[in-house]
Amino acid sequence: MSSSAQDPIPQLDLGKTFGALFIGVILAAVLFGLTNVQAFIYLQAHRSAGITFFKLVVAWLWIFDALHLALTIHCVYYYLVTNYANFGVLTEIVWSLKLQLVINILIVPMVHLLYVHRIWKVSKGRSRIFPVIALGIIVALGSGIAITLAWAQYKVKFFKDLVSIEWMTYLSLGTATFIDILIASSLCYLLATSRTGFSSTDSFITKLVGYTISTGCLTSICSMSIIIT
Repeated sequence: MSSSAQDPIPQLDLGKTFGALFIGVILAAVLFGLTNVQAFIYLQAHRSAGITFFKLVVAWLWIFDALHLALTIHCVYYYLVTNYANFGVLTEIVWSLKLQLVINILIVPMVHLLYVHRIWKVSKGRSRIFPVIALGIIVALGSGIAITLAWAQYKVKFFKDLVSIEWMTYLSLGTATFIDILIASSLCYLLATSRTGFSSTDSFITKLVGYTISTGCLTSICSMSIIIT
């Protein structure tokens, strides 16, 4: 019997690295299920409207989200199944992990631009200089930082080299969090100052404010959690 057959496979503690990635894939799959439900409900509620801009955007985001999940699953499968016990591969960054960062960069600015469009609609009848200039510049700035980060990470071959561009990751996530807070604050301000004095309308506006705060806080909490962990 050869010595390689007699030697046991070394045991590595992958819980804090690829184990965390595996848990992340499971959570991503669960959230993708929620995305499917949301997309189905939206398309069913507006099925009589024909093909609209927002329907195309919903379909486009769904496709990108599905592609993002598929790339993440491939990444985990590549490390934990295809290259099981191939410890040299564990130090390298697979192409699917790099590409899913690019997909993520395409998704986030698109969602931010949709919120900017919503601010534009809510600010009807008022000066639109602030929502267009301020939020437009901020979204463009956030996209520029994210694109720079993706380009830097795409050139990195090994995980250990990510430490050198760690600050760019913090900057990108921090910018996304700031944009989420600013968008939520702008929407809350515009909605709060749109009260008409009619109880039914004001009650509906209050619900919209609560929804805006909850969604804005949720995305900000997710970004902050990534920074912390």
